[in-house]
Amino acid sequence: MYLGDKSLVQILHDVCRVALVSLPGVDEVSLTLVEDGWIQTVAFTGSLAATLDERQHAAGFGPCLDAAHSGGVVRVDDTTSDTAYPYFAAVAARQGVTSALALALPLPLRVLGALTLYRLHGTQPFSARTQAAAAAFGAEASVVLANAAALAGLERLLARCEAAMASRSVIEQAKGVIMSLTACDADEAFRTLTTRSQHANRKLRDIAADVVAGAARGHRRSWAYPARTRTSPRPVPGLT
Repeated sequence: MYLGDKSLVQILHDVCRVALVSLPGVDEVSLTLVEDGWIQTVAFTGSLAATLDERQHAAGFGPCLDAAHSGGVVRVDDTTSDTAYPYFAAVAARQGVTSALALALPLPLRVLGALTLYRLHGTQPFSARTQAAAAAFGAEASVVLANAAALAGLERLLARCEAAMASRSVIEQAKGVIMSLTACDADEAFRTLTTRSQHANRKLRDIAADVVAGAARGHRRSWAYPARTRTSPRPVPGLT
């Protein structure tokens, strides 16, 4: 499956759609993730699948949850007579579901996953052939999801790095402004910024941005710097 520029959410829904069209006898599909007590159906092909999953989440019990936690396969071959999940089976039967098949997705780290297949048409349960095909599909889907999750994590890391670089840049600019106006060195200019940040209870980057913006506007605002042994400092733009 090609990831391209798709978001993780789009890829999750693509996994469900591909399962729907490629696995025989499947009428609806859902994908559930579990992590540290958090349970969510993150993708589905129809509202029925989402509703049935949500019923299981609310009860804390059901095929998709058991498949995710056990790492195996859970079958409900006949919703009109199932005794393992009577509450789920009764709700599913009322919605026209005749059988369900939930398979664990081998995902990395602490995340558990399950792909649940629902059948509405036909009285026969999912065949062994469909189960085998679904297991193979789930293994491939797990690789796609792991890569997508890693990519999403990398994108967040890059965004944080870009933000940090932007902050570093404006701080360096502000240090240059202070050094040019007060004839101090870089260390003292940085101490000036950090002192002002602490006194104002504002982020260092915001204080630095004020200094740079003030210099760009040609403002000369007075501000009391810490005492120095050298000549008295001149006002620094952006600092009050």
